[in-house]
Amino acid sequence: MTSILKTEGLSHKYSNTWAIRDINIEIGQTGITGLLGSNGAGKSTMMNIICGVLHQLEGSVYINGVNLNQEPETAKKYIGFLPQTPPLYSDLTIDEYLSYCAELRFMNKGSIKQAVEEVKERCGISHFSSRLIKNLSGGYRQRVGIAQAIIHKPKLVVLDEPTNGLDPNQLLEARKLIKEIAQDHAVLLSSHILSEINLLCKDIIMIESGKIIFSDTMDAFDNYMQPQRVILKLENPPMKEEILKIPGVTGVTSLNSKELAIEFDGDLEISERLVASSVANNWRLRELRVEKRLLDDTFKLLSATNS
Repeated sequence: MTSILKTEGLSHKYSNTWAIRDINIEIGQTGITGLLGSNGAGKSTMMNIICGVLHQLEGSVYINGVNLNQEPETAKKYIGFLPQTPPLYSDLTIDEYLSYCAELRFMNKGSIKQAVEEVKERCGISHFSSRLIKNLSGGYRQRVGIAQAIIHKPKLVVLDEPTNGLDPNQLLEARKLIKEIAQDHAVLLSSHILSEINLLCKDIIMIESGKIIFSDTMDAFDNYMQPQRVILKLENPPMKEEILKIPGVTGVTSLNSKELAIEFDGDLEISERLVASSVANNWRLRELRVEKRLLDDTFKLLSATNS
């Protein structure tokens, strides 16, 4: 099946500094692909190039098999884009603004009214049809921004930090809407928040200093989050030296009078050894909890590995 988005050797620089370098990605027909990176990593540059807002110095972008540089008008028909700052005209009503956006996409004039009604319903903004955009809350402005990105039913929807600045309730609503859109669109979503990508995305592309440091499924990413330590709660905790004798244990830290944090070398049989030692030595084990590496720690590890 033809990929919706494909980039080959995508590179761009500002002055003498490369913003992105040799970016090669490919995403499929539906679902959410997360583009993750710290602020300044190159995410917005990459998205602006993919959407035809910025012309790259090197490489190619293909949208639904169409070369964006060679056939920009055809390729852009397949793209819906929500920049980090929604491109809203605050003195227009929602109906006026969405109708205008539909005309910009060269939609058939006879189908615009129905398209506006459909996208308002989908984004939950129908009840504000006649309200000026400047009088909407931040969450509803974001919904209007998403509505303009999907009004022409594009195959690829590009969302740059779509949940940034939303309150907890608005955040939940925005996530739900994005998941619904991804059922019949390919969505490329950027964020600098790892937990946000983890909640929303099936696939993940991690970029740092303009280079891809990881590109795979979230399941594959989870494999990097191997257990780091075991937390033991014991009624009769031994001296640290006793636990250090157990094969695989690399460190012991007292958390309180009953709890110990056990660092180990990655051998997943460590739990069985700790249980056996507790029984043999009457440590009276009450709880054993394996802790995985934190998401942010995994990101730092990948960044260091690829630097």
